[in-house]
Amino acid sequence: MAKSSLPLTAAHWGTYRVETKDGCAVGMTDFERDPDPSPIGHGIIDVQSGPTRITSPMVRESWLEHGPGHRTDRRGAEAFVAVSWEKVERLIADELNRVIAAHGNSAIYAGSYGWASAGRFHHAQSQMKRFLNTIGGFTGSFGTYSFAAAEAMVPHILGDFRGFLNKITSWDSIAESTDLFVAFGGAPVKNGQIESGGVGEHFQPGGMRSARAAGTEFVNISPLRSDMMDELDAEWLAARPNTDTALMIAIAHTLVADGLHDRAFLDRYTVGFERFEAYLSGEVDGIVKDAAWAAEISELSAETIRNLARRMAAGRTMISVAWSLTRQDHGEQPYWAAITLASMLGQIGLPGGGFGFGYSAENSIGGQMTPLEAASLPQGQKQVADFIPVARVSDMLLHPGEPFDFDGQHLTYPDIRLVWWAGGNAFHHHQDLNRMLRAWQKPETIIVNEWCWNPMARHADIVLPCTTPLERNDLMLCPRDPYLIAMEKVSDAPGEARNDFNAFAGIAKRMGTHEAFTEGRDEDDWLRWIYDLTRQRMAENKVELPSLDELRAQQYFKMAPPSEPTVMLRDFRDDPIANPLKTPSGKIEIFSATVDGFGYDDCPGHTVWREPLEWLGKADAKYPLHLISNQPSAKLHSQLDHGPVSKASKLKGREPVMLHPDDAAARGLSGGDVVRVFNDRGACLGAVVVSDAIRPGVIQMSTGAWYDPETPGRAGSLCKHGNPNVLTPDKGTSKLAQGPIAHTCLVDVALFEGKAPPVTAFEPPEIKQQST
Repeated sequence: MAKSSLPLTAAHWGTYRVETKDGCAVGMTDFERDPDPSPIGHGIIDVQSGPTRITSPMVRESWLEHGPGHRTDRRGAEAFVAVSWEKVERLIADELNRVIAAHGNSAIYAGSYGWASAGRFHHAQSQMKRFLNTIGGFTGSFGTYSFAAAEAMVPHILGDFRGFLNKITSWDSIAESTDLFVAFGGAPVKNGQIESGGVGEHFQPGGMRSARAAGTEFVNISPLRSDMMDELDAEWLAARPNTDTALMIAIAHTLVADGLHDRAFLDRYTVGFERFEAYLSGEVDGIVKDAAWAAEISELSAETIRNLARRMAAGRTMISVAWSLTRQDHGEQPYWAAITLASMLGQIGLPGGGFGFGYSAENSIGGQMTPLEAASLPQGQKQVADFIPVARVSDMLLHPGEPFDFDGQHLTYPDIRLVWWAGGNAFHHHQDLNRMLRAWQKPETIIVNEWCWNPMARHADIVLPCTTPLERNDLMLCPRDPYLIAMEKVSDAPGEARNDFNAFAGIAKRMGTHEAFTEGRDEDDWLRWIYDLTRQRMAENKVELPSLDELRAQQYFKMAPPSEPTVMLRDFRDDPIANPLKTPSGKIEIFSATVDGFGYDDCPGHTVWREPLEWLGKADAKYPLHLISNQPSAKLHSQLDHGPVSKASKLKGREPVMLHPDDAAARGLSGGDVVRVFNDRGACLGAVVVSDAIRPGVIQMSTGAWYDPETPGRAGSLCKHGNPNVLTPDKGTSKLAQGPIAHTCLVDVALFEGKAPPVTAFEPPEIKQQST
């Protein structure tokens, strides 16, 4: 193929050709091979430079003048001082040596979480963790905010979780064979814009359209009608939020009552169904889990539940469970219930049947592609045993030395003195930000690698200015995308910004670990090492990739797809003896003796319905509206919130708040009104959108608005911009997974009286002259 005159760059939301002028990026055009490109990436052009860009190392004024631990309550409110790289390297090296000598490496928390870059080498977390492992290690984290409950639970049921994400039954198979696609939590195409390792071509909308054209019927079980495309003509079942598990359990009861469950499949491929069946019948607790029982919980009629069960048994059915279902109280249960229900239908391993984890949660889910065995930057040997479940950051900082349970283990929170974050924004994804703000005052030093003045950078003590993907060479080698992209540097970084590799290499020199960190390689050497190892791995799998020089010459390469549609667990179904699961029994564990042995009251040995911490079915609920803080459509998490694409999605400069007409009328609200959304944990402002595409009693406010407190640095302050995580509870899903429960949240809404305070989220902090 002929090389285009325009270079390529890749991001989590797509691949783009970059227009340049005088050595600077001035525009983007969508990749010509992408049938459904995302506009999000275009938002970076206007913010590559300007007031939000960090162009030199920065140190919080009190920390610089008085040392670690001084006025930590001023984080987020205090001025920064620009310093040289030489000085910041010395400051960081001295602080690392102090903390390690006095408290040990476990006092360093580097659980840094977030999506920094689609580039395989310039991956901020990998660079940071590699560096810290050269100086003795750090306390880390386990899991993701996306699906932490599933990461801990599903391995007990299926023997693995992440490995199955590359093997979800493809849309091709669904189009060929599926009669009914039942989506608990929907399948929102806005989420399918993104992929953690980068996107060459978007196929989620096309896959859905193909299935619908082939006759597949869709059911959207969600409080939001928009969680499925209108053109799918999906049946919308607007159940109460957080009641999916009860609904699935009642469907299971109907299958048993009507004799529609597949006993032969259950006997051959599963263990423990009899324990679950006893729970269904009420033998365990005296409560029969039938459709009438679930109707009271979900507010769907008993007849609707029974009819859905019978339709699911009447033909080939795919059960999809959204990743968002794990982000609720007892978030382990929806996935266990879905696998149990699919087992009862007996279609697991058949084309178009069984279950899938989060169709359209990312672009890759349901893709028909050859998995790329991509190499990455080695992070080094883990040297510190301490870790926390990823969403327990505030607990760790507030309760050092206290015990906690996790997945059968009895652990202790370490005493953290230094936090290092690279490539993420905890002030976006963590729950109960006012509680986190109090926890954030506990460490003596917080270091952040960042390219713009987002809330994470503003709440640091030391900020290292980073480059963006447009300012460095890299490779998009996404394990779940068919395209390999040679990402080209198109402009120089402004000021003194450095890529993470060079930033850490400079500090490593001070620490005496430069050789261990770099291994004598520069950026291009590492890119060749990563690519050559990837190419070698794929050759072993009989897939030939071009050389790196050839890839750079042709800019991209697309791998051929597999010849047959992907069907998850097909091999297991064909021969469960030859292809056992990695569970103790080798089978699907409807009842897990392992989990049962943990003795957790909030997560017993089979799927159960447990009442959430907060929900609309609670008789004495203090707040009347359930908040859905879902993923945004105009940005990835909080990335590029300051860019023009995200800003265009706001109303009056604030995050939109969707309400049903009945709920708006009851509060005297109209479209465009600035409102205060509040509960006992906090409050934020937003602007009203009135729509009948949301269930009454529910409001929707997407995540991603940069945290913008009315009084910076003070916990409890009103967020002027609309960050819903000032409202969400910071509690673990259960003792088993300890995942986040952002989608278990009750609030109320009222018109904001008086003149609304201006949004200042995108204004940089005060910067003082450089210290020598």
